[in-house]
Amino acid sequence: MKKICVYCGAKPGQEIYGNAADALGGELTRRGIGLVYGGGRTGLMGRIADAVMENGGEVIGVIPHSLLSIEDAHQNISELKVVDDMHARKALMAKLADGFIAMPGGLGTLEELFEALAWAQLKFHRKPCAVLNIDGFYDRLADFLDHAVAEGFIKTDHRKLMLIDDSPAALLDKMARFAAA
Repeated sequence: MKKICVYCGAKPGQEIYGNAADALGGELTRRGIGLVYGGGRTGLMGRIADAVMENGGEVIGVIPHSLLSIEDAHQNISELKVVDDMHARKALMAKLADGFIAMPGGLGTLEELFEALAWAQLKFHRKPCAVLNIDGFYDRLADFLDHAVAEGFIKTDHRKLMLIDDSPAALLDKMARFAAA
């Protein structure tokens, strides 16, 4: 994996999540993996971009024109790509990345994670999709997906498409071992 797309909040959340962004950014850099992300300077987005840059890594931000001021486009990264809309943003991020990680975030983060998972289910890509489960943030989501499997709405093989761990290093190891069915 040369580049990982990280989906995360434009808000900072609790400090534990910022510390996790620092740790993930450091781990990506140690492994020589570049960051692809939403291009903002606020919240967890800015925190992980700063962590990668501070450790000498590569950061590519992708942001739509309409969010340049709302998400405070990050000017101190390797490359900032400005696109027409959210659809173009997500498509370019997916094209540039070799895998996807969702950190804690809100509706946008969840939407991006589920789009990547749905695309994997449909075999539009064969890239690993993962969540960094800081302090149990995604426990209820994992439980819900297990419930959807039990109720017959998600195949067991498709449920396995979402890798999960609370450690950046362990999560990246799982992603490196991932082999799409």
